Amino acid sequence: MSIDALRDQIPDYAKDIRLNLGTLASETSLSDQQKWGAFLASALASGNAAVIKAMAAEIDGKLSPEAVTAAKAAAAIMGMNNVYYRSTHLMSAKDYASMPAKLRMNVIGNPGVDKVDFELWSLAVSAINGCGMCLDAHEKVVRKGGLSAEQVQSALRIAATVHAAAAVLTGEEALN
Repeated sequence: MSIDALRDQIPDYAKDIRLNLGTLASETSLSDQQKWGAFLASALASGNAAVIKAMAAEIDGKLSPEAVTAAKAAAAIMGMNNVYYRSTHLMSAKDYASMPAKLRMNVIGNPGVDKVDFELWSLAVSAINGCGMCLDAHEKVVRKGGLSAEQVQSALRIAATVHAAAAVLTGEEALN
């Protein structure tokens, strides 16, 4: 299944999601690696099997094996970090925020692809997972690495739309 096949599964009440998927697949502000890595990392963070399979099919031949692994790693490490850092930020006892995390995060330092691309994918996953602290941290890195606000916004739009598609399909699966 590809993005087009995924779009065909989205019901008419979510037509905007369907249209946004098509528009974002043609996004030009990001490099192909940045764009398709954001799609894959966001799909993995969404947790919906149909969306994950569609993105995996869509990126076939569009991303190097190293980029596929790095997008998977971004979704995995942010799945852990977003929960931890969001929790320490939200807790009223502020001493947790100053404690070392004591969690292994080596992939962030050596993701196997351009650091800015990995950080952009981490930002997209952090948006899906709702970690403001992580969003701020990754946004600073990608902006310092040369990406524009428009490029950051494009990754956020991809994350939002992929997540919405996953929510729609998950809801439809539950209703049927």
